[in-house]
Amino acid sequence: MDGVKILLVDDETAILDALQILFRGEGFDVSVASSGKAALEALEQARPDLVLSDIRMPGASGLEVLAKAREVDPELPVILMTAQASLQSAVRAVNEGAYYYLQKPFANDELLAICRRAAEARRLKAENRQLKREIRRRDRSQSDRPVGSSRAFRDTLALAETVAPTDSTVLISGESGTGKEVIARYIHRLSERAEGPFLSINCGALPESLLESELFGHVKGSFTGAVRDKDGLLVAARGGTFFLDEIGEMSAATQVKLLRALQEREVTPVGATESVSVDVRVIAATNRDLEEEIRRGTFRSDLYYRLNVIQLRLPPLRDRRDDVEMLARHFLERLGQRAGRSLTLTPEALEVLRAYDWPGNVRELENALERAAVLAAADELAASSLPERVRERPEVRLVAEPPPPNPTMEVIEQAYIRWVLEAEGGNKTRAAEVLGIDPSTLYRKLNRYGLA
Repeated sequence: MDGVKILLVDDETAILDALQILFRGEGFDVSVASSGKAALEALEQARPDLVLSDIRMPGASGLEVLAKAREVDPELPVILMTAQASLQSAVRAVNEGAYYYLQKPFANDELLAICRRAAEARRLKAENRQLKREIRRRDRSQSDRPVGSSRAFRDTLALAETVAPTDSTVLISGESGTGKEVIARYIHRLSERAEGPFLSINCGALPESLLESELFGHVKGSFTGAVRDKDGLLVAARGGTFFLDEIGEMSAATQVKLLRALQEREVTPVGATESVSVDVRVIAATNRDLEEEIRRGTFRSDLYYRLNVIQLRLPPLRDRRDDVEMLARHFLERLGQRAGRSLTLTPEALEVLRAYDWPGNVRELENALERAAVLAAADELAASSLPERVRERPEVRLVAEPPPPNPTMEVIEQAYIRWVLEAEGGNKTRAAEVLGIDPSTLYRKLNRYGLA
């Protein structure tokens, strides 16, 4: 078993020495602990693939070693051995997750066979997880992948796909409506925690006392209305992902408790005296500039750096106008499936969507299209069915002032674009055709020159 790391735990030196010789002779990478207490520390440092431990030891028993091993790695195989076997202790060991329960004395061949099976089972589980993740990545359909093809969005999505298989904490920043929760769910689907739950909470939607109870849980009688014990969402999301939306709205007191939960991987329910361990990946999101909030003293810098392991910045829709048409078609397809219709847009309606700045971002676009689908009599949605605020066009500044005596190419280009827009009645699609450039290029130039 070359490369398989095994941790041997026994308080009897002679047995420990004999086990070392046996397993090293079979190619195992051996670590040892001469007490249960030493084993608890070795589990964190050695990160073994397999644990073989005596049950009766001073300091900490084999069952405590088992519990710690399950906390460090829920799939770590632990084989317990004892000279004083009983049906009760065997049942307890198996119920608490032991891979095997072995009575001393035992034959070396029997012990090696059990350990090889345990190591092989662990290897197969790891390969199975890897295979499932690769299948999810390879077979994910376009409908499962967040919609967008602009460079800024593709860069953000590529980073999300890179960090998804890890357990790193992610901070997603962006304006309201840019799709932060969509990205968080996408990361969860691509992660090794995809089979676990995805739970979320909006930190700005609840008062401080209720937010603490929802996050960390509470015990019966801890406050008025607490009629029974309740697990917090951080515990309920065990094995999965927990999404903290609008983290910048969290109070200073709750920030302290969240920081401790992230550092210690445990929470203390409201009114409780004992902590509960948590195994969850945290993704946070904010529409605020948290560095500015730190300067103002409203957000803790230590919590910011704990959350900001990987930062994803979602660009606003006005900076990814190339994605408007793709997003519109995506939403219309989804709306049409619900209504049993085949919804499309007229060229004029699409032009209106491209020209609008979308202060509410992707969420506003989706809502505008849903309104249009409800109000339109035909399946082809006209510009008149869109909200009035979307249809209102900004005034196009026409050529009014004479150019300077020696104009630069930039000044000439601005003047020419204005002249073509005036000639085409402000229609940007036709203006782009006259200019011989893509509409997206025209929009970028309009933004650059302040003409949008």
